[in-house]
Amino acid sequence: MSQPQPSTVRNRLLRALGSDDFARLALALERVPLTLGDILIGPHRRIAYAYFVEEGIVSVVADTAEGRIEIGITGFEGLVGTPLVLSTDRTPHMAIVQVEGAALRLPADALRAALTDSPTLRGVLGRYVQSLIVQVGQTVHAGRDLTVEGRLAHWILMTHDRLGRDELPLTHEFLSVMLGVRRPGVTAATHTLEGNGLITARRGCITVRDREKLEEMAGDTYGVAEAEYERLLTDE
Repeated sequence: MSQPQPSTVRNRLLRALGSDDFARLALALERVPLTLGDILIGPHRRIAYAYFVEEGIVSVVADTAEGRIEIGITGFEGLVGTPLVLSTDRTPHMAIVQVEGAALRLPADALRAALTDSPTLRGVLGRYVQSLIVQVGQTVHAGRDLTVEGRLAHWILMTHDRLGRDELPLTHEFLSVMLGVRRPGVTAATHTLEGNGLITARRGCITVRDREKLEEMAGDTYGVAEAEYERLLTDE
């Protein structure tokens, strides 16, 4: 298998690395498919790999008394397995593939060794963790202050950013986890957005029709985390 090159990877976090840090990781990177429903990290289980997403979406999901709820998402901008960056080998949360694609997989031991050797790598990945903390905070903000329709707009925007296309493969099951509501609530919110011309919905797919109005509906829950990512990790 050929070694990845900075010019051939899509993952923005890898592309933000200096040449020496990229080389530290490249020999151990392996391209793997991301299949819908795959659990990349199980709750309270030892993390075997970090995943630099190239395409698709991985959700971080918490189990609560009311059921599963999504607390963060990662696409081609980031890394699945951030507990490894923070010197721990497990988490109470689960990382599950919600939109299929591909990733560059790195053994946990290889990442730990590279972090030990390189302060600059620790700096880049640490700034990424900071951007995720802001994303989770904005998700809490959305869950507390927005209607179900507003929360749906917020998640559609985040998904749209990470897939880079208007047709989003979002099932009602996925949306239910994203929003922390039962399916009838998802159906009602979807119908509201569709009736207002923001989206078109069909089974298993939502098409973005008016992104500007989606941003208006999401209000200040959308944009803060995205701006923080750009501030911390803008591509060179």
